Amino acid sequence: MPLTLADVYAARARIAGIADRTPLVPSPFMERATGREFLMKMELMQPIGAFKLRGAVSAVMALPEGVGGVTCCSTGNHGRGVAFAARARGMRAVICMSELVPQAKVDGIRALGADVRIVGRSQDEAMRESGRLCETEGLVEISPFDDPHVIAGQGTIGLELIEARPDLHTILVPLSGGGLAAGIALAAKTAKPDIRVIGISMDRGAAMHESLRAGRPVEVQEHSSLADSLGGGIGLENKLSFPLCRDLLDGTVLVTEDEIRHAMQVTFFEDRIVAEGASVVGQAALLSGKLPVPEGLVATILTGRNVDMRVFAHIMNGQDVTIGDLEVKGVPYGA
Repeated sequence: MPLTLADVYAARARIAGIADRTPLVPSPFMERATGREFLMKMELMQPIGAFKLRGAVSAVMALPEGVGGVTCCSTGNHGRGVAFAARARGMRAVICMSELVPQAKVDGIRALGADVRIVGRSQDEAMRESGRLCETEGLVEISPFDDPHVIAGQGTIGLELIEARPDLHTILVPLSGGGLAAGIALAAKTAKPDIRVIGISMDRGAAMHESLRAGRPVEVQEHSSLADSLGGGIGLENKLSFPLCRDLLDGTVLVTEDEIRHAMQVTFFEDRIVAEGASVVGQAALLSGKLPVPEGLVATILTGRNVDMRVFAHIMNGQDVTIGDLEVKGVPYGA
């Protein structure tokens, strides 16, 4: 393995005081729906509203003195984390994003003092621009998922889950580039080898899912999604998150936009939580029946709350929403 549990503990020390432990709370509704105790790791309570702060702070704080600035490609939350961490160290940050990233996330990153570059319509195009900035301007690139310090930072969530509930049976992890899933699986399975870790993504351009099926990193066509944070490629030269996900995940599940919409409504109306579509794919997988109900205690990660509130309001009110080329029919909750 390219990473060990010791790396995760080292990341915990680096992020202490900035991206600290988040609550693990029950969902009575999901418990009734599944017949199993269901817990939600509240990463949307991080200062930037997303778990990505852990990996970004871990990576930026590990940089040596004298680094002039950092760059990354992002679908939103990683860029926000890098911008937050760079500001804490007094560094320049340039965040590269595609045209598919919601404006609310772009605005949130700019508010942290970062320079945002909008490049093309795919994560791969944004990734190439980030690499160009490293060559031409001497910036250091912080990968959103294929960086050892980033993966170790996300792995601290796995440590907290096992420490809080050693009896945990299954962890449902939103799956994009694989940094979160790889880190959590590494930490949790090292501490408890028989625990199951399942990656959940949307069915519109799920790059890690398709790469695992192919047995190698592949490119996918990107689409607009309610789970926009799960968009983007994993990089054809992926060296860390792909092999870790390949070796450690116990499976992957894809959910539809309608299933994500319903899970967002459930999380709001039943648990009183505003969550991004990417945050609730675990609930969507169970409520849709695509994932059989696990035998024991289940936990998922509510990864972020940085949703466009106008879109969110339409979804909660049962109205149709259009995001890019995506049209999701509105259904009132409980109808």
